[in-house]
Amino acid sequence: MAELSNTAPVLDPSVDLPTPDPVGEIAVLAAVQGAVAAPPVVRLARAMSFFGEHAAGWLAIGLVGAAVHRRDPDLRREWLGSAAAVAFAHGASIGVKRVVRRPRPDDPSVRVLVGTPSRLSFPSSHATSTTAAAVLYGGLLRRPLGLVVVPLMALSRLVLGVHYPSDVAAGSALGAGVALVSRRVLRRRTARRNPRP
Repeated sequence: MAELSNTAPVLDPSVDLPTPDPVGEIAVLAAVQGAVAAPPVVRLARAMSFFGEHAAGWLAIGLVGAAVHRRDPDLRREWLGSAAAVAFAHGASIGVKRVVRRPRPDDPSVRVLVGTPSRLSFPSSHATSTTAAAVLYGGLLRRPLGLVVVPLMALSRLVLGVHYPSDVAAGSALGAGVALVSRRVLRRRTARRNPRP
């Protein structure tokens, strides 16, 4: 009979361990892909992924907004400040990712349909920057952008199989938090520059 060892196995830190899925998020991902991941939807999701990579599309929109309002110094500053806040939100999501170090979904039932710059999943940086941009730019444009673009970006990350639902939920919460604080700061600065008589 083989003798049992009392020593614990030594884990190689370079080997990724499977991510536990206690709340069935893999099943949700597989269900979303099975329901909506038709070729046109995947193409749209990939386009959104490209647009949101490193928040580049949202930062470009912020700079365009500042250029359009160059004759109004206050609005120009608000657009530039909002773009800076979107960049900060994106950076914050990267920082959280490096602390949490949750691997991206890796299961035979989930298809990964786009490349990613890292293997880290929590939170979704796309969801973070998109929510921050929707709140800030929507406020400047007086349009409820968040009602449209945030759900679409969140769904696109699931369709592409690169994030768990909790990743996009946490990213949206982080983006909204950064945006709300930033908007308050920007409005205070504008009010200090233009005191009421």
